Amino acid sequence: MKGLRPGMRILRILFWFAGVATVVMLSGWGAFCLWPRRIDFMAQSLPSVRFEDSRMVVPFPTKVLLAEVEKFTQELPAYLWFDYLRGRRGIDPAQVLLVVTEDAMTPVYRIELALPNDAITAIPFLAELKAKGLIEGFDLLFTVPAQLEYRREQTELFVAAYKRPVDRKLETLPRKQLMSSTAHFLAFKSRTDPRVRRLEEAGPTRLNHEQASEMAADIIAVADFYQLPLDTFLGIGAMENNYLTIRGDLNHAIWKKRAAKDDIILKRKHHKVLVSNYSIGVWQITRETLRYAHALYLNDKRDYSRLPERLRPPKALEFDLTDAHVLTTYAGLLLRDLLDRFNGDIEKAVGAYNGGPRNPNAQYAAGVQMVGQYARNILEHVVAIGEEAAADDFDRALVRATE
Repeated sequence: MKGLRPGMRILRILFWFAGVATVVMLSGWGAFCLWPRRIDFMAQSLPSVRFEDSRMVVPFPTKVLLAEVEKFTQELPAYLWFDYLRGRRGIDPAQVLLVVTEDAMTPVYRIELALPNDAITAIPFLAELKAKGLIEGFDLLFTVPAQLEYRREQTELFVAAYKRPVDRKLETLPRKQLMSSTAHFLAFKSRTDPRVRRLEEAGPTRLNHEQASEMAADIIAVADFYQLPLDTFLGIGAMENNYLTIRGDLNHAIWKKRAAKDDIILKRKHHKVLVSNYSIGVWQITRETLRYAHALYLNDKRDYSRLPERLRPPKALEFDLTDAHVLTTYAGLLLRDLLDRFNGDIEKAVGAYNGGPRNPNAQYAAGVQMVGQYARNILEHVVAIGEEAAADDFDRALVRATE
């Protein structure tokens, strides 16, 4: 538009925004299935362009603009992502909605965003969220204030359900429900990882359902075997690598008096060797710590036949062949060793997992505690809510049977 007169530039801008708004309205019109009454699109006026306080505004004629940004078939992953979005910078918690509808007698949980009724503000906002990996896409929904209020009421019910006190604690939850809920939590945390959200071609991908379920089973089995607090163990996995199998601290190296088998020697100087000491896998165990963990295993008197075979370490340590299953066992053994060393002091043991026994990292321990407490709260509530729903279904069936 360089070279155009000011009046012509403004006219071009007005026509461009009107065109964008029209396309946006057409693309989102399929979402009118949520509208409480039938509307003839051709009878509706197109978005208008006006100025408010010297700012251009392109409002829609339907008063309320929403964007459906996520859809789930299960409640827990829906609530986790809903709660996550509410805490992101730049998103007003009050504009994030969680609603449930039925599709062929199956509940569908939808996350929606209440947006300003202005295409110029709403569309770039949604595009920014997509660029940050906070949403995968969006469908625009056009509705009325009464429908927005109904959605807010549904959202408040979900929030209240996950805040109220529960009787059953994490340690007493049924194994089947615990494994399913934990798998959803792992998949959720892997998706929140910035390396996943950047959607880089060579970057990591979030855990799928099968991977999350298998890892949940491993974590629960190892926590039970070593008598570890499950919430703390989950917190460590989240803090270290968000349950992603990626090497870390690639440039980390240490000096040793002599090289051991499988060491990657970087330099020799003054009768010492500098060896690579990068971190491995989900639990970010360094190569040297892995040697120590394997030595603990070889001297351990516990009955490892109680563990699933995939979790049992080999007799000979092989760095390149150590998989996520066995690393989970090593991580559990390391935490157990630290808990014993610090006489059950969880804060010091967790801090030492990151900073070493001589220099426990208190800040790291606080982060693990925060994530662990969140995991505990979510897992306890989802089981309680599920049991209440099952009891309600039973009561309704009993009433129908006696009518």
